[in-house]
Amino acid sequence: MTSVWFDTALLSDGWAHSVRVSHDDGVVTAIETGVAIGPDEERGAIGVPGLGNLHSHAFQRGMAGLAERRGRESDDFWSWRRVMYQFVDRLNPEDVEAIAALAYAEMLESGFTRVGEFHYLHHDRDGAPYADPAELAARIAAAAAATGMGLTLLPVFYAHSGFGGAEPRPEQRRFVNTTDAYAALVEASRGAVKDLADGVVGVAPHSLRAATPEELALITPLAAGGPVHIHIAEQAREVDDCVAWSGRRPVEWLLDHAEVDACWCLVHATHLTEAEIDRLARGSAVVGLCPITEANLGDGLFPAARFVGAGGRFGVGSDSNVLIDAAEELRLLEYGQRLSRRARNVLASGQRPSVGGTLFCAALAGGAQALGVGKGGIRVGAAADLVSLDAGCAAFLGRDGDALLDGWLFAARGGAVDGVWRRGRKVVAEGRHVRKVELVQAFARTLDRVLRA
Repeated sequence: MTSVWFDTALLSDGWAHSVRVSHDDGVVTAIETGVAIGPDEERGAIGVPGLGNLHSHAFQRGMAGLAERRGRESDDFWSWRRVMYQFVDRLNPEDVEAIAALAYAEMLESGFTRVGEFHYLHHDRDGAPYADPAELAARIAAAAAATGMGLTLLPVFYAHSGFGGAEPRPEQRRFVNTTDAYAALVEASRGAVKDLADGVVGVAPHSLRAATPEELALITPLAAGGPVHIHIAEQAREVDDCVAWSGRRPVEWLLDHAEVDACWCLVHATHLTEAEIDRLARGSAVVGLCPITEANLGDGLFPAARFVGAGGRFGVGSDSNVLIDAAEELRLLEYGQRLSRRARNVLASGQRPSVGGTLFCAALAGGAQALGVGKGGIRVGAAADLVSLDAGCAAFLGRDGDALLDGWLFAARGGAVDGVWRRGRKVVAEGRHVRKVELVQAFARTLDRVLRA
């Protein structure tokens, strides 16, 4: 049994001082407060639990910044997607692993300790299946193992290019499966994560435009009580196309036709009516918000003020990984609401007036639920996923309690995270992943080849 001692730490029941978190085999076994640091004990200054990153496409880290060039006409998600298709056509399994490994190291450096990998790249470059249907899923698992990142693997079902079962496009050939092939992929993916200490496998119908109602009904039971994630209502055009197909908006249709429960995560859900917001908030599903990517793609703003005010559950994800920063996701979530409502401190609650405290704790709980690991937080029986903030950072000076979270989310620059323990093993020290040099070198070799191809 080993331990980490913090000057102050956010525990499941609130902030405490002089905290010892003991762990064994990756799991918290005891928490003591008001105790002196022991000899040779690992030390952190400001301890907080690691956050869940509930939505990632790891391979897209390799194309970060490549779509920031204006086309002849106005650009949107759909023009960005064309660039993504061109990039993904060049990747082999080794490339996928190298890119994912660097992305996961950067996530850990920012305070994420588990990722929901919405993994839709399944086949070889010509669209032919690999001999092992989980060849690329295994590469994702290998990247998680190499970095220490907790993994909730979400193999994606993708069969169509549009609502109503439209034929897939040639550039989608690496994503497409039948329901039978997908069932085999899910089973093989469970094998791919079996050597990870706490790997989780769920299912992910890509979207209502990529899966017919009949296919949705066939694949969701494959989750077997695990997570079910789906893109939904991300773009206005998607909403219009769904209405043309079904007479219903996407979230409205899903809530009417699927048993959406606490296992579900509705990713983006950007374009909602007030009735959809209230209905979704009354349920137990989590909404997965990705403010950096949603801003980068020009998708729009999720109506978070009404949703949170109605008791809705949410978490955050890095999605396209154009910029990986846990604090920035939460900061941008609040700032988007401030800009749209022309008000300040929008998402704080009356019970918890700190915006940072409210956002962090809500995202912690929502992320843990959506990633299939129960409750988040530093608690006995939970994974020893611990983050240390640098007490020397100006944003933390003279502050205590939730004011530390306000400082981190709204006043700290990059590098506020100085240490991360994932299942009790230190994977980030002095702000850098312990394998960062070799991971960057592998990433550089990959990008040099891929971008010159």
